Amino acid sequence: MRYFITLLICIALISMSSCRKDFSTVPSFGSLEFSKDTVFLDTVFTNIGSATYNLKVYNRGNKAITIPKITLENGSTSNYRLNVDGIPGKEFNDIDILAKDSIYVFVETTIDESTISDPLYTDRILFDNGANQQDVDLVTLVQDAYFIFPERDPITMKIDSLTIDGQATTIKGRYLTDTELIITKEKPTVIYGYAAVPANKTLTIEAGAKVYFHNNSGLIIDDKATLKVNGTLNEKVVFEGDRLEHRFNQTPGQWGTIWMRAGSKDNEVYHAQIKNGIIGILIDSIGSDTNPTLKLQNTEIYNHSNFGILARETNIEAHNVVIGAAGEASLAATIGGTYNFTHSTFANFWNNGIRQLPAVLVNNFFTYNDANGQEITETRALNAANFTNCIFGGNNNIEFVLDKVDGSLFNYNISNCMIQFNDASDSFTDVVELDFENNTNYQNIILNGFANFRDSQNEDFIIGQDSDAINKAKTTSFSFDILGIVRTTNPDIGAYQSITFE
Repeated sequence: MRYFITLLICIALISMSSCRKDFSTVPSFGSLEFSKDTVFLDTVFTNIGSATYNLKVYNRGNKAITIPKITLENGSTSNYRLNVDGIPGKEFNDIDILAKDSIYVFVETTIDESTISDPLYTDRILFDNGANQQDVDLVTLVQDAYFIFPERDPITMKIDSLTIDGQATTIKGRYLTDTELIITKEKPTVIYGYAAVPANKTLTIEAGAKVYFHNNSGLIIDDKATLKVNGTLNEKVVFEGDRLEHRFNQTPGQWGTIWMRAGSKDNEVYHAQIKNGIIGILIDSIGSDTNPTLKLQNTEIYNHSNFGILARETNIEAHNVVIGAAGEASLAATIGGTYNFTHSTFANFWNNGIRQLPAVLVNNFFTYNDANGQEITETRALNAANFTNCIFGGNNNIEFVLDKVDGSLFNYNISNCMIQFNDASDSFTDVVELDFENNTNYQNIILNGFANFRDSQNEDFIIGQDSDAINKAKTTSFSFDILGIVRTTNPDIGAYQSITFE
């Protein structure tokens, strides 16, 4: 028994000592320093949680201090949430900081726009009180929005998935109702999961509209359905991820794709910006030589983790198009089809890893494994791959490839284009489709010229006065560039007329 009592006393002493501070502090006296005097939480949508922001609080003194109180000025009613040195809450007492040390304060918010009188929502973090009180401002802009999201089973709570062609899929989403088939600029539209346009219906997106996609979300234009994007020069339609914080401005892969399925028809995308997804546009529709599946005009497609456009046996007619960085190819026109691009700029300066494909890849085949595991290659007709007045550039040596497998048509014509093609290893010497001196298929080609882009790393592909593309395009019916600038009698190659950089 004596040993048992002794053991209990030892445990109690250890417990008491473990709860004691091993340092002494003095009260804070209003000399805290902060990593910033205002924490700006970038724009958030109503009822959607923000990212987490951090604030560092410094004790520059030679003694450890105790901050008697840290709180939000609006108290428990504040829409902000704090985490002080690992502890969540809205009010904290007796927070210690060692000499010459610091602590972190993390800030988040979720705000219902209908409960606030001003979309610019503010509060303050108060440190200490009385004469020693210091503060840091919190500022958030709140946007109201329309939300489109899949239903959830009330019993299992499982999110609904799409049924496509009569088959259940694992794609989270739902078909749009008739009342959702017009998207305006009145409020942003935020899409969770995939919003699908039903057969024989048209989704119209009006000038100035902004469409934001959550992670693993996008649009599906189903068989016999149509997408009309009616942006204008002064009111572009924007498609991007729903993370509006500045640090997500150039983060690829934030959402899925705009998928035009086989059989979708008469799609038109005019004056749009499509950025930061996995694939900007995935188009499977089998069109015809005379009726494009997609008309694409005055549109910018930037910073996608896989492809800017992945086209498979389809028909695209495009002019004044800019397709920038993508993890694989800016444009992959595959499995044959019909492609007509005029005054377009393909510039792939991907900097998030090694890129294996050129900026533009055109082929007429696909491969698959049969039931015996044998790889099978099938070809499809490339009715046309016509590129006129286009720039093909990027940070790889080879930025334009035609990849033909015998067995189907392979028609192409490249006219008045500037092509980056430095075949230092002679890998393509015997590829007849890449014989740039073949005047039947190539006319007036500038090989490895200087594009003089204004800021390629930030997807700014306006060309300057030193560009080799100036006055080298042929005259076409497209008399204005993507910015609405009149093309001269001797226009410039690419989507932009040249300017003088300041």
